[in-house]
Amino acid sequence: MDISRRTLLQSTVAAGVAAAFATGSPAAAGAAPVVRGAFGQPVAQALTGHGPIPLRWLEGGTPAQLVAGTTWGVPWPRGALSPDQAFALVSQTGESVPVQSWPTGWWPDGSVKWTAHAVSGASGRASGYTLQPGTPAAPASAISVDENPGRVIVDTGVVRVEFPKKGPNLISAIRRGDTVIAQDGRLVASRQDSPDTDGAEKIAREWFKSEVSEVKVEQSGPVRAVVRVTGSHRKGNRSWLPFDVRFYLYAGSDGVRVVHSFVFDGDENADFITGLGFRFSVPLAAQLHDRHIRFAGEGAGVLGEAVRGITGLRRDPGAAARDAQIAGTWTPDPATWDQRVTSRLQWIPAWGDYSLSQLTAHGFEIRKRTSAGHSWIRVDSGKRARGLAYVGSPAGGLAFGMRNFWQLHPTELEISGAGTDLATATTWMWSPKADAMDLRFYHDGMGQDTYPEQLDALEITYEDYEPGFGSPYGTARTSELSFWALGATPTAADFTALADANATPPLLVSSPEHNHSAGVFGAWAPVDRSNLAKIAVEDKLAFMHQHYVQQVDQRSWYGFWDYGDVIHEYDRDRHVWRYDIGGYAWDNSELSTDMWLWYHYLRTGDATAFRFAEAMTRHTGEVDVYHLGKYRDLGTRHGIMHWGDSAKQQRISNAGYRRFYYFLTADERVGDLMRDLVDADKTFMVLDPTRKIRTDVYDPQPDALAVGTTTDWGALALAWLAEWERNGDPVAQTKLINGAKTIAALPNGWAQGGSIRYDLADGTFTGPSEQSVSVGSLGSVFGLIELMTELIELIDDPEVTEQWVTFCRLYNGTSAEQREATGASWGSQNLRQAYSRATAYAAHQLGDVTLAQRAWREFRTGHAGYPESLAFTATHIDGPAVLNPVDEAPFSTNASAQYGLAAIQNLALVGDHI
Repeated sequence: MDISRRTLLQSTVAAGVAAAFATGSPAAAGAAPVVRGAFGQPVAQALTGHGPIPLRWLEGGTPAQLVAGTTWGVPWPRGALSPDQAFALVSQTGESVPVQSWPTGWWPDGSVKWTAHAVSGASGRASGYTLQPGTPAAPASAISVDENPGRVIVDTGVVRVEFPKKGPNLISAIRRGDTVIAQDGRLVASRQDSPDTDGAEKIAREWFKSEVSEVKVEQSGPVRAVVRVTGSHRKGNRSWLPFDVRFYLYAGSDGVRVVHSFVFDGDENADFITGLGFRFSVPLAAQLHDRHIRFAGEGAGVLGEAVRGITGLRRDPGAAARDAQIAGTWTPDPATWDQRVTSRLQWIPAWGDYSLSQLTAHGFEIRKRTSAGHSWIRVDSGKRARGLAYVGSPAGGLAFGMRNFWQLHPTELEISGAGTDLATATTWMWSPKADAMDLRFYHDGMGQDTYPEQLDALEITYEDYEPGFGSPYGTARTSELSFWALGATPTAADFTALADANATPPLLVSSPEHNHSAGVFGAWAPVDRSNLAKIAVEDKLAFMHQHYVQQVDQRSWYGFWDYGDVIHEYDRDRHVWRYDIGGYAWDNSELSTDMWLWYHYLRTGDATAFRFAEAMTRHTGEVDVYHLGKYRDLGTRHGIMHWGDSAKQQRISNAGYRRFYYFLTADERVGDLMRDLVDADKTFMVLDPTRKIRTDVYDPQPDALAVGTTTDWGALALAWLAEWERNGDPVAQTKLINGAKTIAALPNGWAQGGSIRYDLADGTFTGPSEQSVSVGSLGSVFGLIELMTELIELIDDPEVTEQWVTFCRLYNGTSAEQREATGASWGSQNLRQAYSRATAYAAHQLGDVTLAQRAWREFRTGHAGYPESLAFTATHIDGPAVLNPVDEAPFSTNASAQYGLAAIQNLALVGDHI
């Protein structure tokens, strides 16, 4: 926690904003805290004072291994905890487990809203734990961090990892005791100036290596340390592909978790990436027959070989030697073997190079060769490798891998030089064996040179094309890597456990019931099947979620740039999703699919739901958003290429889509992405979002920007809300509150029309003093309703509440009701089913049963969504119309996001009125 920022925030509140936060008695004042639900009603305090919170592993059971350790988040009701509260973690067996805790979110009264907690994989694992205020147990050997001007050394008690502050290496050495397990950990990248697919006969590759610019210790124990390394890839005078890499180390552990992010800042027509990897050198001193290679295949499959094999020979060295080599332990002295083998060891080939390449989601291949200049020999193959390899000896070695290995293809794990004294282990995030990365736009513009032509094309392909706007410059990708500095060659069982942890890192979670009782993330409720109406809705929600999980696999929505997204719309004639039709292709968060998935997890606690939403968060926050260049902080509307559409918008870069993952995991990278958006309102100074339909001259002024009060402001405000919660820049808090209050002060609030202007300095809106109406439909499906549900409870401003409730009541109201309240009819509005939850919100706030019944009618009618009569089933399609058998359901992602959010909100808001 940044104390100076917290002090500044508190002084800001004391100076005059405190009135906006008068929401109960702070615990510091000595009064008992009032715990309130999403709409201010008192709720049962799950803490029973400061009682224990049950925790379980997300996937259930007890994991055999962790990637160094695990970190998770827990919410707390308003007023329950002070920022300096300590925590104790107790296993189901009654053992006190060392835990490191810190606050990540605060309520307006200064009490803690979210905490993060970390435990080491070296601690004894149980199937469940309880977390409660108390004194944490101390680790047997606390992690230590030693920093000087030239380097940082982190000692976990088992391994020491050295991070140099300059040069090509991110890690100079990993030592286990006095043994160097790995050294010279660096990033490597290669490029060529034309693609492999355009018929060039021979293309030279140019290689780059990492150059460190900064090393920062972000956390230093006692259980967890975090080291952040930033820099770029360099060759000669060229520096490009900036990287941001965090290393996570835990007390008593020999593992290192790595979160690697890079930004593409090249020319997509001249820079074709041919390799992107993390490489270590691994010293090897053992005899060739005691050097071991391991690869994790599918399931529990493990390929285990020695560099020089002594099994299957024409002569048998003896069972003791064979058994030891297979087990990965030291073989007996060769003098004790059958001498017909010992005397001929030099004639047995030493296989120094190995490769496991996963070039598609449906197949991997393992090959080996003796050394460069000789042929590769096929070893084995399979479908989906778990992404872990090992090179070393019985004295120790390096296990290295990548999460989502097959999902993020083309990937590769490569071992080279294992027949020499210094092997090389490379985790390829983009395999050099694959075609070069081709990020060029998929067509030549087709004559769409003017706005009228582009708007006309939009009418047929739903793609908003504009020359020069389909650029990948500034897009990013994050990958998660795992390294273990092992003291011996792992057994097959141990290696399988490591591979499982690498593929699905275990995570501790609190229950939906506890998370709901804490009052976080607005209006939602755990799964409720207490009556027939609720059962019907729950069944449909479960079906939709399951169907999309299945579609990801059936349609192979995988790949380096694609994994985590879904396709926007379906083509029932071809029995395919519209992957090749303009704006109907990749969803890019359109209509808040991310929110639907996260609320589904919050309600169910389902592991599949979490992992689905997690993959989408990793994708949409990186690939669909610009992190450099002229479009920085903007996202790209849905399309065939994630960055292809010319509509660069706040609603896609929306920080509200990332908040869930950040607070549930304390993931620093996602926290950075949210913080980057705090100043996203400045994008209105450089890019006119309505340029193609504007009739006047765009002349942006800092005190008079044309920022919309619904979709635009909602996306901006969610970034400010996240920053305020995290106790960050107080300007974000000011803009958030000013925006809500000044919009509410407009004659028609969020429905006000006319010339409305936004002030970049303080976030205030000004507009005409007379009533006029302008209403857009998209606010309901890009986070505005979710934002306001939370914000109203946080600031407790009667005028804001009244204006917002009025907006919610009138959107689906009659023209007569709208004219009476605002002076004009709102016209024929779209997305009425999605807005049924706005009606439900108004009904709940007003205590209006008749309005609640209207909300259910709107919901069941299914306008721009699903009518109640729609049968939610999947038809299995198999035949000449499709390449592979698939399941087809009568809906699309587009409508699913609307239906999912509407159903969740309606269940939460008006369930009692069914």
